[in-house]
Amino acid sequence: MTEREWRGEREVVLERDERTCRRCGTAATEDPNGLRLYPVGDVPRSGTVHESALVAVCTPCFASLRSEPDGSALPDDEALFSLVRETTERQGVTVSAVAAFASLATKLPGELAAATADSDPVSIPDTGYVRARREVLLAIDSVDSRLDHLYAIETDALDPNLADPLAEFAGTGTKLQSELRGIVALGECIAAGLGRCHGCFGELEADVDRCGTCDLERRDVADWRSADGSVDFEGLFDAINETLQAASGTTEALTDRTTSVAEQLRGG
Repeated sequence: MTEREWRGEREVVLERDERTCRRCGTAATEDPNGLRLYPVGDVPRSGTVHESALVAVCTPCFASLRSEPDGSALPDDEALFSLVRETTERQGVTVSAVAAFASLATKLPGELAAATADSDPVSIPDTGYVRARREVLLAIDSVDSRLDHLYAIETDALDPNLADPLAEFAGTGTKLQSELRGIVALGECIAAGLGRCHGCFGELEADVDRCGTCDLERRDVADWRSADGSVDFEGLFDAINETLQAASGTTEALTDRTTSVAEQLRGG
């Protein structure tokens, strides 16, 4: 997806993100090329991208997120070690972000019910959901970009003692990414089950298929409806907790894989 006509949202996004890269913390004044807008999650294929799906990132981070893997060049041991280390570090950030998002999402039904008692439903704030979702999707994209570079490496040209643990590392990282995405999707189902857009958290009419604010397609929660038609939030909570536990085990396995690769690259 190319950077489109987001100029109308640019100042809104930069001001909201405190003119700081949301990936590395670089301030706009420290980036001579200026901050860029990066889209996260499901966005329309054409037309306007709503500010709820845009984050500010610095030029180097934008380039890292969008860089195409070069499978023709075999990295030396130092470059490969740096790539594995960065992937592991990014994955750790992502796990923390997903856990925070899950915690926030599971509180939404209670908070929304309490707020509805005293407010017009349209005016109820998202209690941080939209920002947490943006941050976690950016973190997931960051790991994906590193894994893409790992998968592009021609492992046949590597020593088998390194190629095997490297493949196991990439495979475990991919499994963890899948689990983390599943948790985010479950959190989005909670928002949708409350009659809200899973992207911008705007209120949705019962008979509409797309959000009138950000144009996202309504998240289907049919699988989470009870016999009486109500959304089974407790079931969603349980599914989130189960997937978090699975992700915890995968994270431990990833740490072991990281150690195995490092031992081969650094000679133990």
